[in-house]
Amino acid sequence: MRTGRLLGSGRSADVYEIDEAWVLRRDREGWGDATAEAVVMEHVRGHGYPVPGVRAATRSDLVMERLSGPTMLEAFGAGVLSPREAGVTLARLLRGLHALPARVSADPAVRVLHLDLHPDNVMLTPDGPKVIDWANAEEGAPGLDWGMSAVMLAQVAVGGEPHAEVARETLAAMLGEGVHGVTQDGLTEARRRRAANPTMSVREVQLLGDAEELIRTLLH
Repeated sequence: MRTGRLLGSGRSADVYEIDEAWVLRRDREGWGDATAEAVVMEHVRGHGYPVPGVRAATRSDLVMERLSGPTMLEAFGAGVLSPREAGVTLARLLRGLHALPARVSADPAVRVLHLDLHPDNVMLTPDGPKVIDWANAEEGAPGLDWGMSAVMLAQVAVGGEPHAEVARETLAAMLGEGVHGVTQDGLTEARRRRAANPTMSVREVQLLGDAEELIRTLLH
């Protein structure tokens, strides 16, 4: 597919302009399956969850609705979003997702999990927050989703980077709103998955112990 100008890049994909209504996200690394991702997005969207509409997908390319507005991370930098607001919103988005029925499983305890819900994957559009990047989505216990979001925020919070304090305050607000969502099994599995993530640096992996300790401190 012919692409327009590059709009942004993540760890494994680039987003290109198609026109005023649509963008193309193209996988650079070949790890994901955009067709499977599109099916999940359309499932949750059909139940009213705030995600971009999907027009087409192949294994490496996803054509989806073009959204306007900053990500939460960009909003922090612009001073238009407080960490508390971000944490409360993340908790609300997790609870809303886990209230939907699973697409495949008939087990009532199983739900759709995003597994990568953090401030750079939530866009603040004129119609409200919308969740992007569903490449890691699967079905399972909601505690894993809470654990993944908590560990990702905590890694930033203990890493000493410019956003560390913002990440800590966001994490505290999210856990304050969703303390019962985090489970022992979910947190343990989230740390294991983060350690095995091939896009993480050695330093990010080394921060996992301190990140888990911070989460446990904030939960008590």
